Amino acid sequence: MSINASGVPASWPERIRALARGELTAVVPRAAATVLLLRDRDGGGTAVHLLRRRASMAFAGGAYAYPGGGVDARDERPVRWAGPGLDFWAAALGVPAERAQAVVCAAVRETFEESGVLLAGPDGHTVVADTTADDWEADRAALAAHELSFADFLARRDLVLRSDLLGPWARWITPEFEERRYDTWFFLAVLPPGQRTRDVSGEADRTVWLPPAEAVAGYDRGEMVMLPPTISTLRDLLPYGSAAAALAAAPSRDLTPIQARAAIGADGTVLLSWPGHDEFTKVVPRAPRPAPASRPADAPRPGGITGRGVDPRRGGDVQP
Repeated sequence: MSINASGVPASWPERIRALARGELTAVVPRAAATVLLLRDRDGGGTAVHLLRRRASMAFAGGAYAYPGGGVDARDERPVRWAGPGLDFWAAALGVPAERAQAVVCAAVRETFEESGVLLAGPDGHTVVADTTADDWEADRAALAAHELSFADFLARRDLVLRSDLLGPWARWITPEFEERRYDTWFFLAVLPPGQRTRDVSGEADRTVWLPPAEAVAGYDRGEMVMLPPTISTLRDLLPYGSAAAALAAAPSRDLTPIQARAAIGADGTVLLSWPGHDEFTKVVPRAPRPAPASRPADAPRPGGITGRGVDPRRGGDVQP
């Protein structure tokens, strides 16, 4: 997903037009989960854990994001569970109970895989205090490599998933004209006592703890690249002075899915909008046809060429 001068993925305008012409079939989005890990700062206020995705990543390379990833089919396997039951999570997430369990399990599993933080404990009142030992790291790596299921991992260590440590925060669906699509639930969680984040994700080249206001300012100055869901969920944290206050507000959040819309104007321009998020509205003009190259008057005319290509002088698609 490379970004063009208009601030949107370079492939979107033509894919939007192809979708409108009926020449493109939308990819079915993959269910995913991501977690905003919070902690209180010594001087007051909160900090959120962010990872910068490697520039080589096919999706959102170079962008700051939270620990998270796709739901694994094995995430639907039963696990020992503490906290709100599946009926609560099914209603909160807007999905059947078995899918709700898979999404919550994916949130906890991906957080452990990508940050080393585990939202589980020996019972419903405790949480693992340290996950940095070699045996924990071996299990984390096996999970990340899909060599170990999350259910087997918890059972082997006799651990209970602490769903009460998560709060539902938002739901965003990748636009239907994107090549890689995700239906992603965002959760909040407070860093458990005794645990610490580690730079263990093979998908990131930097990890940071930042106050939400500082991360938002970095985005507004153009110093930090973020996709709309990331900056939007960060802005939503700004009113809360503590991690506990933000987590307490989570159950009342509206999780209506947010998805971009596109409209094509009569002049070929593309209007992109995200309902309820006017800051992301963009108008992408139709790229002009390149001027024909000059040639001697007596030079033979080349045969007709049809189709689309890339104009190396513009670095983008040559539009019809």
